[in-house]
Amino acid sequence: MEITFLGTSSGVPTRSRNVSSVALRLPQRGEVWLLDCGEGTQHQLQRSEIKSSQIRRIFITHMHGDHTFGLMGLIASCGLAGSGQLIDIYGAEGLSEYLHAAAKYSYINLGSRLNIHTVKPGIVYEDEEFIVSCQLLKHRVPAYGYRIEEKDRPGTFNLAKAQSLGIPPGPIYGKLKQGEIVTLDDGRQINGQDLCGQPEVGRKVVYCTDTVFCDSAVELSQDADVLIHEATFAHQDAQMAFEKMHSTSTMAAQVALLAGVKQLIMTHFSPRYAPGNPIELNDLKQEARAIFPNTKLAYDFYTYEVPRRREAKEKVKVG
Repeated sequence: MEITFLGTSSGVPTRSRNVSSVALRLPQRGEVWLLDCGEGTQHQLQRSEIKSSQIRRIFITHMHGDHTFGLMGLIASCGLAGSGQLIDIYGAEGLSEYLHAAAKYSYINLGSRLNIHTVKPGIVYEDEEFIVSCQLLKHRVPAYGYRIEEKDRPGTFNLAKAQSLGIPPGPIYGKLKQGEIVTLDDGRQINGQDLCGQPEVGRKVVYCTDTVFCDSAVELSQDADVLIHEATFAHQDAQMAFEKMHSTSTMAAQVALLAGVKQLIMTHFSPRYAPGNPIELNDLKQEARAIFPNTKLAYDFYTYEVPRRREAKEKVKVG
């Protein structure tokens, strides 16, 4: 599971930062999920190692242009490429109307390539591997934060032990690997959990933007392995943050601290903190780290590999 930041600027693109989009790569299933799709996201994809043909789901936080203006171009390109992939798009009320109106007046046939889902707080998607849920944040327009949760996996199956117990190979092994209790032909009952190692705890990625500090962001982010949180403003500009209903670096850090997350990655920075200005992004990082030390600043094309819980524990022990 890898996170690649395709755009980290708020409002408008700059020379070094595009507007909001984050790609979540899921190599085990050959898929990419996007979080937001600001203008220029196609260009960013082409400059990265991410294949647009692998995009299967797009989660839109809210309808402001710096989070949505790249959608139609990406959808049209996917159609022109003839990949025929089905894309599920999730977002607030108005997303479906926006896409269909844009398609109508630009003569794009959406056909059956899209499934558009209007989200409400709660679970928005679930399969055998993942649960995706959302919560309403606090912004000038309806904005949702997303929590992508990998389900726990059974521990490593002890094949040698199964063979020593005289368990015949076949479909029964599949049930045992899932920790199920099975009955053998000789009447013995075998608990699959006794043949598996420690379960592998699923990873949790949370994406919160745009929002001012709010309790729902804390609730959504509980025990996350990675929290991606907007930090549009420096603490010094907190009054502006409240007026525009965006977060400061210290607000993002407070959410991370209260939620008990493992790693905070801040994004969605105002261009006013570009290098050479009185306040720079490094100042925002220091502000956040004073509250939550495990804080990183995102930049375009920065990739973060989310460690498995087991790997993270091993690294802690070694250090």
